[in-house]
Parts: sequence; C-alpha cells; structure tokens
Amino acid sequence: MESALQGSIFDSWDEAGPRELGQSVRRVPLTHGAWIDLRPNWIAGADALFERLLTAVPWRAERRHMYDRVVDVPRLLAFYDEDAELPDPLLDQAKRALNAHYAEELGEPFRTAGLCLYRDGRDSVAWHGDTIGRGSTEDTMVAIVSVGAPRSLLLRPRSGGSALRYDLGHGDLIVMGGSCQRTWEHSIPKSAKDSGPRISIQYRPRGVR
Repeated sequence: MESALQGSIFDSWDEAGPRELGQSVRRVPLTHGAWIDLRPNWIAGADALFERLLTAVPWRAERRHMYDRVVDVPRLLAFYDEDAELPDPLLDQAKRALNAHYAEELGEPFRTAGLCLYRDGRDSVAWHGDTIGRGSTEDTMVAIVSVGAPRSLLLRPRSGGSALRYDLGHGDLIVMGGSCQRTWEHSIPKSAKDSGPRISIQYRPRGVR
C-alpha cells in the first residue's frame, strides 16, 4: 500500500517512542462528568511508525447494514484483542506508558487496540460513542494515538450543543474519559481538502468497544 504522507518537521526530536506524559498532558473538562486529555506530538518517530503500520497491519474492508442496504465502511480496520501480538513494538511501549500514567485513575489497564486507516479525505467515521459493552453504562477511558496526516476529530454533547474540533496527527494523543462515551459523541468527518492518509490507534480496557 502506497503512502502520500507529508512528514512533520517535529518528528525527529527524540529517539522513537512515547515521550513523557505527566505535566505535559492538558485536561479539558466537558459537561456531564466527561473530560478529554490532550498531549500533542506524544510519539517520537510517528511518521516512521505510520509507514510501518501501513504495510505491517492486515487491513480489512468491512460492509455494514445501513437502513435498507449494505454499504462499504469508509475506512480500513484492524483489531488486536488483549492476547494478540501488536503489529509494532512501539505500540506496546505506548500502551505501557498509558497504563502507567492512568493506572490509578482508570483502575485497570488498557488491553485491546483497534486501528483505523483513513486513506484520504473521503474516509470518515460517523457520530458515535464507544458504547458496545461496559462503555454504555460505566465511566471508562479510550486513548487514541494519531499518526499520519492530521484530520479533524469532532466532539459534541449528546444532549445538544456546538461541537469541539481537534486536528490530530503526527503522534498526537487524545484520551476521552469520565462519562465521555455515554454523554458525548465523536466523529471524523469527510474532508473536501486534499487530506493525506491517517492511522488512529485506539486503546481500550476490557469489555469496551
């Protein structure tokens, strides 16, 4: 699979791997007990990681029922359950760093990793919360690492209101916590601009999808 990724000028600061979290994480309180944490440029070597994942991951296309027809899911997918070997050692490093940072607050480790490949601006994901399993009834966390070209992630309250926009890529981290999956929704909208490819890596605790 070919890549049209334009690299980040910030991607050669450090040895490849997750940078420190700690005080570099900015928490944004939302409504109804929801919050997000933001850590830009968290992964050093993110562009090289993107290129490795592009070829190493067994990407698959899916089709889903939508009303009265079956449609193509507008992105490619891969899922690694808690006992599966992740496709790159840097993903294991990132998971260990997240578990160390959030262990006390989350009370359990992140166990699974879901990957999405947005090939260009036509790929997207509709408004949703990760409410399959415990996420529909319990506060939890979902940590998303973005590598590749930046794309806009939108968040909006389920009860109504304006959306927040965050452009994520090149190793950025966003963590959605508290009641975020139940009381807020998030999406990656289609883009009319000439968007390069992006991969998102979603870490979740057991029983959350």
